[in-house]
Amino acid sequence: MELFSAPWWSALVAIIIIDLVLAGDNAIVIALAARKLPPQLQRKAIVWGTVGAIVVRSAMTLVVVWLLKIPGLMLIGGLALVWIAYKLLVDTGGEDDHDSVQVNGFWGAMKTIIIADAVMGIDNVLGVAGAAQGSFDLVVIGLLISIPIVVLGSTIILKLVERFPIIISLGAAVLAFTAAKMIVNEKLLSDIFKAGTNTSVMLSWGLTAIVIAGVLYFGNQKARKAKAAAASANAADS
Repeated sequence: MELFSAPWWSALVAIIIIDLVLAGDNAIVIALAARKLPPQLQRKAIVWGTVGAIVVRSAMTLVVVWLLKIPGLMLIGGLALVWIAYKLLVDTGGEDDHDSVQVNGFWGAMKTIIIADAVMGIDNVLGVAGAAQGSFDLVVIGLLISIPIVVLGSTIILKLVERFPIIISLGAAVLAFTAAKMIVNEKLLSDIFKAGTNTSVMLSWGLTAIVIAGVLYFGNQKARKAKAAAASANAADS
């Protein structure tokens, strides 16, 4: 991907949106892991925990970028990212999972932050690697962007999402678009999507439209049903 070209800038915008939408959980875990520490250790745990998490995420991202060059894995990664986009809409982001974070002292907080970020950051890593399309300069920029987003904390991110719920749908759409790009760029499917004919171009954009529309429709439908069921359950309890 040529530096500062139109595809480069569009990939960068996609990476920024992915970071904004998917970094929230990581910021929440960091805040919760540090909250029971003495005030003088909280800032230290947040800073060094974030540094450790970024090192782990950097290694994961570079490995994923390399793995996606293996035939067949771009397709698998794209399908996984479709599921992640769907779950982003379906999951309500309840605090139960976050509140279960157990921390024991400063090093316990550090371990919790790094391990949780490694596990929870898989979606972010896969999204950034897919959007970068093998461009390592975009991978590095994506990682640099994710650092201040996580350090700024969950409060700002959560307030933005609460005030502008469309951010979640936008993020899911970007992830779905990235997933579709990964699938159509799979080398094993190049005869279908990269043949250079009008049919292959139509199939490529057709699949992209179907993936985005499918994720948004089924994800929002599932989320609405879940909210309705929760409201009915609360009404029955009261």
